[in-house]
Amino acid sequence: MTVAVDKTKCIGCGACVVECPVEAMDLIDGIAVVDPKKCEDHGKCVLVCPTNALAIPNQPSKPKEQLDPEAGSKFNLKDPLPEAVKDYAQDNDKKTIPAQVTPVAGGDVWSGVWVIIEYTNGKVAPVSWELLGEGRKLADSIGCGLSGVITGYEIDSVIPEAFAYGAEKVYVVDHPILKDYRTEPYAEAITSLVRKYQPEIILMGATSMGRDVFPAIATKLQTGLTADCTVLGIDPETKLLQQTRPAFGGNIMATILCRTSRPQMSTVRPRVMAMPERIDGREGELIREEFTFNESDFRTKIIEFIGSDAKSAFLDKAEIIVAVGLGLAAKKNLAIAEELADVLGGTLAGTRGAVEAGWLTHDQQVGQSGVTVRPKVYIAIGISGAIQHLVGMETSDFIIAINNDPDASILKVANFGIVGDLFQIVPAMTAEFKKRLQHGVAN
Repeated sequence: MTVAVDKTKCIGCGACVVECPVEAMDLIDGIAVVDPKKCEDHGKCVLVCPTNALAIPNQPSKPKEQLDPEAGSKFNLKDPLPEAVKDYAQDNDKKTIPAQVTPVAGGDVWSGVWVIIEYTNGKVAPVSWELLGEGRKLADSIGCGLSGVITGYEIDSVIPEAFAYGAEKVYVVDHPILKDYRTEPYAEAITSLVRKYQPEIILMGATSMGRDVFPAIATKLQTGLTADCTVLGIDPETKLLQQTRPAFGGNIMATILCRTSRPQMSTVRPRVMAMPERIDGREGELIREEFTFNESDFRTKIIEFIGSDAKSAFLDKAEIIVAVGLGLAAKKNLAIAEELADVLGGTLAGTRGAVEAGWLTHDQQVGQSGVTVRPKVYIAIGISGAIQHLVGMETSDFIIAINNDPDASILKVANFGIVGDLFQIVPAMTAEFKKRLQHGVAN
């Protein structure tokens, strides 16, 4: 038995698609559609549907709860409204209630835009430099400074790079305990800096590290955090940070404000912001802070570090990606995609289904629950085009899709679609690329 859809009620919001844990839901022509082969009647889609367009057949409905007859009796509606609320209600021109922001440190002023520069295993995540470029725009809009924050061990080589990409100040916490990334020590180091210097806005890449440590920092500071942003801006009237991110599987864009707490924190998807100009020799103010914790203060230890395959490391940085879906049928068939990727000097990736089937590792997953990519060329092999996957790759410069289904959703976003048997098409493409590249022909 599968979930039933009332097409007359469905508004195509995509909430069910996002919520379904087995990817059984999809949107076709703006209407929710259920894949009966995947549906397991979890019912989560039914719960989130705002128009009650979904239902599980023959499932008894729960009786509606009776309203407490004394509900609201404890509130005296004749009491005067708080001044801020009364002013807001009487003046339609006021867009926001004035924020009552309480500092976490001794001062009373929150100022500055900070970018957390992610440095691990001798490499800086490129999104850090992208955010310095975006941070410059935000800082100029509110008239404050732009700073970079670097935590780690033996990180002096990164400092000139931070200045070169636009940081006016660089805060550094350099300590052996921070050599390898762990949530607790990194969160403590960054939180201590925030409490002391009180920046108004903090940005970090929506990488594995950013998605892990930033929520911990926000919790310690008791402030808001908007994840996976694709657009940032400053409201010209309130000077609040406008944080825009995809919602409902990319069907709408939600702009979020943090009115009553500081700092305002956002993680930003890699490859959505432009890389700023790098100016060698640019200098700024360097501030070094001590790290006062001991190893015994933390519950985790790094026993061994096992590096990722170079082909999957920094997937968001790849210029050419060859991605596979369940249409490949079996792990043994991965060889034809690997050969194409090798010939093009590309990186191998895949859908959530391919990862869950054990064909690829999670760091090779593209999509809403994986990595957002923006390569120059994205070749999709046997990928149907579920919304969760599309939101992670649809901004690629050029998309080539190979699928035997002429109605596959991936073909709607592709620049070039090939309908046919991938087991014939992909080897033919590989052979042609080999021939052309061998003779230096680029087109």
